[in-house]
Amino acid sequence: MPDETQTRTADELTTAIAQLTRRLRAASAQEELTPSQTSVLGRLSREGPATTAGLARSELVRPQSMRMTLAALEERGLVARAPDPNDGRQVVFSLTEAGAHLHGTGRRNRRSWLADAIEGELSPAEQRLLTEAVPLLQRLVSW
Repeated sequence: MPDETQTRTADELTTAIAQLTRRLRAASAQEELTPSQTSVLGRLSREGPATTAGLARSELVRPQSMRMTLAALEERGLVARAPDPNDGRQVVFSLTEAGAHLHGTGRRNRRSWLADAIEGELSPAEQRLLTEAVPLLQRLVSW
């Protein structure tokens, strides 16, 4: 069972990550997209075409919710559907050129904002500490 220090650290980390997420979203060209839509664009960019069910499982949402997210992205021309090459009864979604461009622009803007903030706000020693903390955060995400 976590002690008081671990619980306080968890609370502070949760707040800091939420604030960082909001700042990154504001720096992104994708700010007009919902967080779910942004996440789906990122997943399709990283992992390639996927079915609605596959995306829903990966994103930990119901298939009905994923259908709504994909419909909104498709309406904006950011994703396209095609028959699944392995099962013609299924449909796979992939990024369009516009979707890939929007995702890439948003990613560059977020990365640029964060790199500028790290350089401008943290001392060299703090920058090294942050670099050392990244693998720890990655381990927490995969737990």
